[in-house]
Amino acid sequence: MRVLAYVYPGWHPIPERDASFYPGFTEWDLVAECTPRFAGHAQPRVPLWGRYDDRDPHEVGRRVTLCREHGIDGLVYGFFWCRGKRVFQDALDLGYLGSPEGQAAPFALMWANRMPRRVLPVRRADTPVIEADRLVPSDVDDFVALVRYVAERYFVRDNYLRVGGAAYFSIFDSTVLLQELGADGARIAITRAREMLHRAGLPPVHLAAIEPNDAWIGQVRALGFDSVTNYVLLPDWKGAFLQDYAERVAIRAAQWPAIAARAGLPYHPAVSPGWDASPRGADFGPARPDKYPWWPVVTGEHPAAFRAAVAQACAYARAQPAAEPLVFVSSLNEWSEGHYLEPDTRFGFGWIEAVRAGRS
Repeated sequence: MRVLAYVYPGWHPIPERDASFYPGFTEWDLVAECTPRFAGHAQPRVPLWGRYDDRDPHEVGRRVTLCREHGIDGLVYGFFWCRGKRVFQDALDLGYLGSPEGQAAPFALMWANRMPRRVLPVRRADTPVIEADRLVPSDVDDFVALVRYVAERYFVRDNYLRVGGAAYFSIFDSTVLLQELGADGARIAITRAREMLHRAGLPPVHLAAIEPNDAWIGQVRALGFDSVTNYVLLPDWKGAFLQDYAERVAIRAAQWPAIAARAGLPYHPAVSPGWDASPRGADFGPARPDKYPWWPVVTGEHPAAFRAAVAQACAYARAQPAAEPLVFVSSLNEWSEGHYLEPDTRFGFGWIEAVRAGRS
C-alpha cells in the first residue's frame, strides 16, 4: 500500500494572473488576508515555514523530505493543460524536478482540466461556480496529444509512479471530460491514447477517473478507465454551512464500498484534513452565498481526528483485492481551501505526523 498526497502547483506568479490581478499575485495574499467570519472560525491559516515560491528547488526539496519522513510515498501534481497551453508548470518542472529530492522521489500527474480563476477573491454571488472561460475544451485528438505529451516528458522518468507497471495518470474532473466527449468519444479517445503509447514504445497508462458523477460512474470501466478515486471527498456541498469533521469523515468512509461497486473498478480512498475555502471568497458577512467558495466550512478538524481518518482509509485499501492499493490525501498544500499537510502555526507538524501515525 502507498499513500500519495496531491500538490496544488499554484504558489508562484504567472503572466495570466499578473494580467488579471497585479504583478506578483499569488494566493498567499488571500491566505494571509483572510479573517475569521464567524465565532471560532480558524482563520487565517498561517504556514509555520512562511510563504514560499514553489518554483524554488530548495523549498520544494525541503517539503519532499518532510513527506518522505512522514509516510508519504509520492506526490501527485496538478497538471494544468488546455489544448497545449500549460500554466503553473514551473512548480513541477523547476521546483520538484529541479530539486535532488524531487528527482529521486516518486511522483504522478493529475490533469486539472480547469483553468485558474481570473477573479480572486470571488466577489460576485450571481456568477456560476465554474465560469465558462474556466472550462477546458477537449476532443479525441486533444486527449491523445495530452497523453503523448505527458508520456514523452514524464511517464518515461524512472521516478514516475507506476501501478501494475503502468504510469498512473488521473483526471480531476472526469465528469466534465465525459460530458464533453460523450461515451463514444471518450471510449475512442482512451483507446487511441493507449494504442499511441504502444506504437511509440512509451509506458502504458493506468487511467484513474476522479469523481465521476451518478450519470457516468457506471460506465467508466467500459470506457477504459482502470480505477476511481476522489480529490476532496469530505463536505456535503449542498448541506449545512458548518459541518463537523468527524461526522463527515464517517459518512464519506461509509460510501467507499458503494463507489467501488458502482464503478466496477478498484476504488482508492481519499481523505482530507479539512475544508475551508473562505480565503477565495470576499467576506459577505452573514449574507454569504450558499455555494463555493463561501459554503460550506468544515469545523472541528484536528490532527487526532485526521489520524483516525488516515488509518481507516489505509485499512480499507489493504482489505481490497487491488494488487497495489493506494490511499490519497488532499492535499500537501491547498492552503486557500483549508486542506494541507505542511506545518502551520496552529498544530505545528501535527497534520503530517498524523499521516505517519495513521498508516502504521
